[in-house]
Amino acid sequence: MEDIFNWVLHNLVGRIDRPLKFRLILQPAVAIFFSTRAGLQDAREKRDPYFWAIFTEPRQRGKLIREGWHAVMKIFILAVLMDLIYQYLVLGWLYPVAALFVAFMLAFVPYLMIRGTVNSRGAGEIAHG
Repeated sequence: MEDIFNWVLHNLVGRIDRPLKFRLILQPAVAIFFSTRAGLQDAREKRDPYFWAIFTEPRQRGKLIREGWHAVMKIFILAVLMDLIYQYLVLGWLYPVAALFVAFMLAFVPYLMIRGTVNSRGAGEIAHG
């Protein structure tokens, strides 16, 4: 397990000074843009914060997950493709599982972190509820 962690850490951090490094900024920035837009819409509709609602509203869970996937799908696919191109150019081989992991970290994680945070309704409701 430690070998896998070291490999992922080395290859993720090692990518900062390699070709296509702009994607390490571009992909999270695009995910943050879309999650901010969705979080503001959630606030206007007085919905619970996205990530919180996934865990606390079981009847809505499937719908929320599909909604989030739809919002981040293009970013995720682009992240996978860009990582595979990077792998081929720099590493000389393709590692699809690693590409999926990197895409998850660059697209889904920022989306999940930001969407609920932007929804200002959530902080007050959770603190008082």
